Amino acid sequence: MSGSFVSPGMRAKVRGLAEPVGRLFVRLGLSPNAITVIGFGIAVVAAVVAGLQAWLPAGLLIIFGGIFDMFDGMVDRATNTTSKAGAFMDSTFDRWGEGVVYIGLTAGCLFAGYDLGAILSAAAMSMAFMVSYTRARAESLGFAPGSGMAAVGLAPREVRLVILTIGVCLAGVNIGILGFTLGLITVLAAITTVQRVVVTLKQAAQQQG
Repeated sequence: MSGSFVSPGMRAKVRGLAEPVGRLFVRLGLSPNAITVIGFGIAVVAAVVAGLQAWLPAGLLIIFGGIFDMFDGMVDRATNTTSKAGAFMDSTFDRWGEGVVYIGLTAGCLFAGYDLGAILSAAAMSMAFMVSYTRARAESLGFAPGSGMAAVGLAPREVRLVILTIGVCLAGVNIGILGFTLGLITVLAAITTVQRVVVTLKQAAQQQG
């Protein structure tokens, strides 16, 4: 049982809806690595815009970058160029992009005089990285449910991305909303980390038994 807000079936439906865009990128000659780098560039721009406290544009850039990130894997599969090097690059740039966005949010909160928001942004980034680390470490050791460790946990990256986008877009109305969503992400990411640890330890015990 994954306990996730995002089911494997929901992921499959989203991928199906996005497939036409992936095929368009193939026709345009964009490589998976190029898409990965462009996605990171979008994250950098979002971070700069957040640092300038242009909250609505920053939120829209964050969700756009998150959606854009789906397409490198689609192009990989469509062109039969899937590789371990490409997967490594994708994961690495994803983490860089996520970190850069949180740094931008931290800066924006500090410039706005919202110190609590800056602290919560740093906390959310730390816990988000723990979610990614537990997945990467568990899978590298051979522990993963049928649909992969990505399906385990209450708030995988897609869920956190939607929550973060809402908070950033509404920060211009009341910056406290951003603080609330950052706190919520921190809590949900912590729960997700624990869920992945529990699943991994259960699988380890079953293998030893």
